[in-house]
Amino acid sequence: MPTLHIKSEKNAFSKIVLMPGDPIRARYIAENYLDNVVQVNDTRLMLAYTGYFKNKRISIMSHGIGIPSASLYVRELLTEYNVKKIIRIGTCGTVQDYIKLRDIVISMGASTDSKTNRIRFRNHDYAAIADFEMIFHSFLISKKMNFKVHIGNFFTTDSFYGEDEDMLNILKKYNIIGVDMETAGIYSVASELNAQALSICTVSDHIIKKESISSADRESSFNDMINIALEVAFSL
Repeated sequence: MPTLHIKSEKNAFSKIVLMPGDPIRARYIAENYLDNVVQVNDTRLMLAYTGYFKNKRISIMSHGIGIPSASLYVRELLTEYNVKKIIRIGTCGTVQDYIKLRDIVISMGASTDSKTNRIRFRNHDYAAIADFEMIFHSFLISKKMNFKVHIGNFFTTDSFYGEDEDMLNILKKYNIIGVDMETAGIYSVASELNAQALSICTVSDHIIKKESISSADRESSFNDMINIALEVAFSL
């Protein structure tokens, strides 16, 4: 039944949902990669679509920006629409010299400066980690498709415009490969509700070097990430 934020029929979504942050990107993926696509949500302009990839039913839905927005939509999909697997596909920054713009990074786990997970976990640290099966499939598929990927820890932050140089150096020291605003929250909600989750991102910004990719490069680079995510979804 419809929720407060998703006005869709009970069976509108597949068991697996790919989730970009941007609703326009959700529409782009649906229109360019899926067959027999049906739009199943436009409430608050958070677009969602269901169609077929290689004859497998797959849904795409945007999750917005930040842990509160992403956690809200993931929770409603898992509790009310019988979704079992979530794959976040988005952008992130990096602080590592060996990671370049347009590289694909996959989050094995995610630390955070948000208090959301501590609130859920009685003020203790919670290890927000990806599902192993999904990590394993993403690794094999990336190798098969000849895409170089980095797999490691993310840092999920509440502050997009943070300028804490000391913290950036700490992230670099601890080999954080990606900095985003959603992964730690998505992983904790999925764990709580006994679902599987994975975050695959394209590096759009090097935070320390203050570099970013152009809009044209973003388009071609995102396509590689989308192809990996769809193949992972098909394999599960």
